[in-house]
Amino acid sequence: MKQWLRTRGGWWLAWLVLTAVGAVWIARAELAQMHQDFETDVRIAHRLLSQQMVQYDAVLATLALLEPSNGADHPEQRLPSVYSSILRVQRRDRDEAWPDTPQMGTTAQALAAAEARSREQHRADLATLDLAHGRYVLVMGAAPFSYALDIDLAGSVPWRDWPMNPQRSPVRLSLQRDGQELVLQPGVPAANGWRFGLTKALASPSQPFDVVAERQVGWGELPWRGIGGWAVAMAALLAGLWAAQRQRIARRRAEELLRLGQVARLNALGELSAGLAHELNQPLTAVLANAQAARRLLDDEPPDLATARDAMGQAVEQARRAAGVVGRLRRVIERPEAGGDVKPLVLQEVVRSAMHLLAPEFTQRGVAAQFDAAAQAPVRVQAEAVALEQIVHNLLMNALQALDLVPAAERRLVVSVGRNGQEGVLTVTDNGRGIAPEALPRLFEPFFSTREGGLGLGLSLSETLASGMGGSLGAANVLPRGARFTLLLPLVAPAP
Repeated sequence: MKQWLRTRGGWWLAWLVLTAVGAVWIARAELAQMHQDFETDVRIAHRLLSQQMVQYDAVLATLALLEPSNGADHPEQRLPSVYSSILRVQRRDRDEAWPDTPQMGTTAQALAAAEARSREQHRADLATLDLAHGRYVLVMGAAPFSYALDIDLAGSVPWRDWPMNPQRSPVRLSLQRDGQELVLQPGVPAANGWRFGLTKALASPSQPFDVVAERQVGWGELPWRGIGGWAVAMAALLAGLWAAQRQRIARRRAEELLRLGQVARLNALGELSAGLAHELNQPLTAVLANAQAARRLLDDEPPDLATARDAMGQAVEQARRAAGVVGRLRRVIERPEAGGDVKPLVLQEVVRSAMHLLAPEFTQRGVAAQFDAAAQAPVRVQAEAVALEQIVHNLLMNALQALDLVPAAERRLVVSVGRNGQEGVLTVTDNGRGIAPEALPRLFEPFFSTREGGLGLGLSLSETLASGMGGSLGAANVLPRGARFTLLLPLVAPAP
């Protein structure tokens, strides 16, 4: 996971995943709120319509209970002036028959059948229904008079208290019964998206209409501003995490390089000791010889003071030379640490770690190293961790320094890992200027360097460390140009 997040593509993928998850969550929350609002509005409309239908039942029940008038006055005929949705009121004496009213679409037979059902059920009943025109007739059978109400269903909707705007509301709402439909509000259709639906029967048994509500939610109704804000917030969060991770990686890289530098000073002590013996041998021998000569000259009769003084001067110069060698040694060595033990290590992981530490150097020089750690099975070698890290570090740095001498567009560095019999093989190949033929035999000698200002201990130390782990380090030129360093280390013995 950490290795994946180091790549820029990994951070982009993380942003896309977080944005997608957040967008789904925000969209679902918005859809849930829309669905809740939809159901709330429909239930309010259902309650208002139910109250209106129950009111018609109450009107008929009240008419049936009133003391009938025997005169010419028919008080029930004043109901249309009170209820605008009641178009007409009919009254039938028990000795009379229901009249046919073709203009109302009602027959005497339908009214008589509805009256019979009403008497049987002890409640009002539907005689005729014409939902296409929003009309129906409700009959109440009673004694001595039965009543019929011709009702305008469209006019029964209490628009003053209606919870939705019938022209602009996206909800399509209709009354349905026996395959007939009266659309109360058309709604706003959507080509695609999500569908909400709710069907609920009115609370009046005598007028069993179904309130059918539908709503289509299109993609354009999703909270795109909220989703865009979420995407920006995730981008800012991941940008902060990316910056923090880069700082942490840079700090760890600096700590690792410091540790390798301290270990390198420790390992260089052995090389410096050999070089120190060589460097100090000549000045100390000269000091001894000049001191002995000065002593003999002083013992002569008469003493040769001038020659003795010259010999002592030469001894002083040689002593200063020795002091300079010791001073260089003291500057190189600083707080040595103890080394680790030899253990199984995966060569690809060591190379990947070293390349990670040197990533700023690769970037600064514009070099993209070719190394595919997943191309083959892990190569496990017996090595000391710090020593192997230092060898790989030295080889990569030498290759980068060699590439400084060629144009940036031509720089190539190839690192490969493999097996050769019982040995693991690491090769570092660059297309620099290569190694001069006269310098190739002395390449691993202490204090020998082909680079101006170089101490000449890096490759010598690396070769010594490789030999100490039972391996070897070699170098050769490659055609048409460049050098290749090859590190061989013993493989881990397979389990019995």
